[in-house]
Amino acid sequence: MSTPTVAIIGAGMSGLAAAVELERAGVTDYVIFDKAPEVGGVWRANTYPGAACDVPSYLYSFSFAQRRDWTRPCSPQDEIQRYMAGVADRFGLTPKLRLSTEITKATWDEQRLRWVLDIAGGETFEADILVPACGQLSVPVTPNLPGRETFTGTQFHSAEWNHEHNLRGERVSVIGTGASAVQFIPPVAEQAAHVDVFQRTPAWMLPRRNNAYAGWARAAIRGVPGLQRLRRMSMLATMETFIFALRGAKPVKRAFQAWSSAYLRMKVRDPELRAKLTPDYAFGCKRILFSSAYYEALQRPNVDLLTDAVTEITPTGVRTADGAEHPADTIIWGTGFAAHAFVAPMEVAGRGGRLLADAWDGGARAHLGMTVPGFPNMVLMYGPNTNLGVGSILVMIEAQARYLAQYARRLDGRALDVRADVAGASDEAMQAELRESVWTQCETWYKDDDGRVVNNWPGYMRAYLRATKSLEPAEYETLTPAPAEPEVVTA
Repeated sequence: MSTPTVAIIGAGMSGLAAAVELERAGVTDYVIFDKAPEVGGVWRANTYPGAACDVPSYLYSFSFAQRRDWTRPCSPQDEIQRYMAGVADRFGLTPKLRLSTEITKATWDEQRLRWVLDIAGGETFEADILVPACGQLSVPVTPNLPGRETFTGTQFHSAEWNHEHNLRGERVSVIGTGASAVQFIPPVAEQAAHVDVFQRTPAWMLPRRNNAYAGWARAAIRGVPGLQRLRRMSMLATMETFIFALRGAKPVKRAFQAWSSAYLRMKVRDPELRAKLTPDYAFGCKRILFSSAYYEALQRPNVDLLTDAVTEITPTGVRTADGAEHPADTIIWGTGFAAHAFVAPMEVAGRGGRLLADAWDGGARAHLGMTVPGFPNMVLMYGPNTNLGVGSILVMIEAQARYLAQYARRLDGRALDVRADVAGASDEAMQAELRESVWTQCETWYKDDDGRVVNNWPGYMRAYLRATKSLEPAEYETLTPAPAEPEVVTA
């Protein structure tokens, strides 16, 4: 059986998982491309103060590469990136990395059943399988507000933190209050003379107690057989209970919402501020945030929470809908990512030259979040509808990597293209489930402009594991190479 060449685009969690599973399956002819100079993906890029994982690291880590010496439950960014670099070394992936290398376009060659990759700078690379592992949170977005280019101070996105800029003594405007902002606002508030926090929508929040492990706890984790596995299983069950609540178990959901409301009441005594921080939408509709420092930061004397919409950036500050201008020396954009651009900025052209962007004109979709009709031998990692409202995305990523390994071993010089009827039926079933979900009940980044939920998986993590356990050959059309042109011999 011939071994395929695989091009993995992205050296984040999903790219590394894909490579490890390919190695395990005996598929060793692969290259991991990344435009960044280091592995890590989102954990390389997001170096803002306070950056850390929301999910305990003993679950937010690969099942095949467990670490028992995490310094605290939810590890900081640098510790996670070092872990990822260690995984690359431990599993022999480092020689297969091509870093600081951007793939600008991938084109399917229908005659030879190969993907031709254009590399920035003019080089090309050919592969039998294309594995976009670009992530859902890899392209920062800054709103195109009027006057943004006229601002005379310093401005940067949280995912592109300017560490050379000193915030001490400055007036800082933070625009956005999502998952990144609730982590970096507390340390920023400790440095800046004044911080204006511009909030569009408050979040449901729960405490995140994240003290460093005591020595005895670290010793127990390292030395007690089965303890690490028990912790992982317990946290996985806790996450599935959250999903149970979000799927419509009203008593459980009310209990979680009551917990969040009680936490807000306990931490914020000022009724006016508490009203600003109280969501008016269903619990879980937007991403639930975790912090034990954010509410305290907002009550510092040098911090103001502003809820009037930002309408304009002026040369010296931020103007809101009430007409007020708020002076600023620095603007920090905590405005998230282009979460629906699953392969951006790479362009992908499949059968007949059709662009993936055109195939996704009505909303990104893929069978099991991985394969798209008309794009043979392309297996997405962390693709459409594989995100989780609550849970560890690594559970989903590992399932996809195992599916990819099955896919690669089935090729043997051929190509597999998921049948349109199969992909359509699975998508409709999933969307029907999603239409009944909590994520349709408010405006959220999980939905596209047409209201279609394109990011989240509708059910439990264990359901996705079952759905992806075995590749079903009947779901795919098998393509064979075109016969070679006969050689013409002239006398």
